[in-house]
Amino acid sequence: MSAREAYLAARVLDTLLREDYGGLSARITRTKDSVGLLLADGRWVRLAPGVLFQDFVVAPDERLGLEQVLETLVEVADPADAEGVAAFFDECLAALTAAELLDARAEEVLARGPSYETLAAFADHPVYPTSRARVGLSDDELLAYAPEFGPSFALRWALVPHAALAPGSAERLPADVTPSGPAGDGVLFPVHPLTVNEVRKIDGVRVLDESAITVRPTLSMRTVEIDPRTQLKLPLPISTLGVRNRRSIKPGTLADGARAESLLRELADPDVLLADEQTYAHAGHEYLAWMVRRLPEGKIVPVAALNTPGVLDELGDVLPAYLRLLLRWNVRLFVRYGVALEAHQQNLALVFSGDRMRLLVKDNDGLLASPARLRAAGVEVPGFADARMLNDDPHALADVFVTITLHLAAAAVTFGALPHARAAALLRDTLSEALDEYGDDPMARLLRARTLGAARLTGKSMITAGTLVAKERSGAGDINKFYGTSGPNYLRRA
Repeated sequence: MSAREAYLAARVLDTLLREDYGGLSARITRTKDSVGLLLADGRWVRLAPGVLFQDFVVAPDERLGLEQVLETLVEVADPADAEGVAAFFDECLAALTAAELLDARAEEVLARGPSYETLAAFADHPVYPTSRARVGLSDDELLAYAPEFGPSFALRWALVPHAALAPGSAERLPADVTPSGPAGDGVLFPVHPLTVNEVRKIDGVRVLDESAITVRPTLSMRTVEIDPRTQLKLPLPISTLGVRNRRSIKPGTLADGARAESLLRELADPDVLLADEQTYAHAGHEYLAWMVRRLPEGKIVPVAALNTPGVLDELGDVLPAYLRLLLRWNVRLFVRYGVALEAHQQNLALVFSGDRMRLLVKDNDGLLASPARLRAAGVEVPGFADARMLNDDPHALADVFVTITLHLAAAAVTFGALPHARAAALLRDTLSEALDEYGDDPMARLLRARTLGAARLTGKSMITAGTLVAKERSGAGDINKFYGTSGPNYLRRA
């Protein structure tokens, strides 16, 4: 058993415990000396107090095999979840393969002087244990297209009938993104090499043989970099963070992202920048879409890269300033406007220009906004195609704030960089300062109660909704906003 397998096995078991899948936490037993969990093969695994997000985790000195953990999953699973359990087996194996491949190639990648996007891809997802899984991709495909390997490759192109363009679509790609050479009747669409076989199946669409424009994958993988200021978001025929999290692009998603960006520009603080995501096209099929993202001037560092060794040392003491920027704006959005962002560590970046540091936000199609609070503030309510983006329930908004802004964008970064007591104090004081600006405002009181004053902090059941349990059984209207788990409040004083 490799060290990587033992690490993954422990993370998977931690997640199953946190989400209490199949009532697994009922197997926890206590002796006078320790706490442990009985696995399917009869092994008793010692547990330790969880630092973030959950009460107990596998103790650091325990060494588990992935098969032991998955056998236990099968034992506690509902028979109705058999398909999801089988899919999770595939996820675990794909994640292990990808992680071991990175271990073998990391030194080579680092020697090439990787980008911050590549470095960000070195860091594991804070809570989703099999985040490296791209089920169905071979080792060669991972090396050619996955961001952690820092590759570059040529985009493919297709000609799409003009009549297929969805309303609001750009009639053509911007000139600086259009390759020279490809020609024919129809509208030129960029196609990721991994998506070519799917696009070939679409009636009326012709995949061209010519390749032009070399790109590099960003942390998102389906978004590729043309140059430091220009990115293209393209559909991929894979799932990440759960088999139900398809990386294709549904009709309406890009338009909703553009509407959300316009809303946030209206509400942005002076030190908050929005990526320009207004130029896009969709042709009515999940594999025929593109969006051009324009980035501002300056050195751009994804927040996900801050937990990669050496990055914070290089940037200096930026963590307190980052937390102030992040929490002050997100608290204002919540309290004044009833807006909660799904801006996690992958969708946020720091922009350095001269002596100034600003916060960059992108990919906004997952935000939640209260129509009533926007109207009360004199702000026009966007006409989102996805009705799930509008919600007047303040607790639904708070769920997003806690699980995304607090857990992923703030806590995962802060506790990854500082000793526990210092991290908790910095995060607690920064959030308290942001909330104090609003005194006894009812929305501020609610958010304070759900964060600083809460006995426990809500969490998301990500593998339950993303892979293990079908939406018909889980009842998840949105698998990325499925709650039902909680953990100790790391903001509270010991």
